[in-house]
Amino acid sequence: MMETLDIINKTIIKGRQLHHVVVNAGKIVAMQTDLQLQQSVNGSDLINADGQAVVWASKVLGKPLKERVAGIDLMINLVALAYKKQYKIFFFGAKEEVVKEVVNRYSQQYSSNIIAGYRNGYFKKEDEATIAQQISQSGAHILFVAISSPTKENFLYENKKLLSNVNFVMGVGGSFDVVAGKVKRAPLWMQNTGLEWFYRFAQEPKRMWKRYLVGNSKFIGLVLKEKFKRFNH
Repeated sequence: MMETLDIINKTIIKGRQLHHVVVNAGKIVAMQTDLQLQQSVNGSDLINADGQAVVWASKVLGKPLKERVAGIDLMINLVALAYKKQYKIFFFGAKEEVVKEVVNRYSQQYSSNIIAGYRNGYFKKEDEATIAQQISQSGAHILFVAISSPTKENFLYENKKLLSNVNFVMGVGGSFDVVAGKVKRAPLWMQNTGLEWFYRFAQEPKRMWKRYLVGNSKFIGLVLKEKFKRFNH
């Protein structure tokens, strides 16, 4: 986490752009068949493991990652950094009332000076370039995109040039819902033991069962296949 924050801060100071993405088991499984998503993820500058399963897999495959860097935790840390360093943030995604609540909460907690602008996540494909230009002209150093995969990854990848004024861009999935108090996060012990997925599954079993049970099984299969491939070489 500290390494990631340091890299982001240095990028903003230098006036460059850093395209960030997080991966979890589900996204890695989706990347096997969704080639556009695969290109969007692999084309980014900095990748963090959001899921504990990815950290475990890295150890099994002999390329151990230091720790899980959850997108929401990175976002929370970056908001604090923005306040400290006088950076501006654009919040893009979620429902109108949710993104408004996020902006209100952060304005009260820190200052409205960190807000470059905000917009909900409901738009048509043909609106994308206009939205990207609006964000680019807002004076934002940081952009958070709270839209589901693969839409957010593809939006950021396809509009990279239009967003060149923004130093740091990242997708944050459902993080706005958590900050706005709409969704509860798992207790810390569950986050640390890799059980956050189970907590989310218990909250929304109908919506999440396929994503976790089917997705996680496929991910274990991919890891074992890779392990045996390396073993045989």
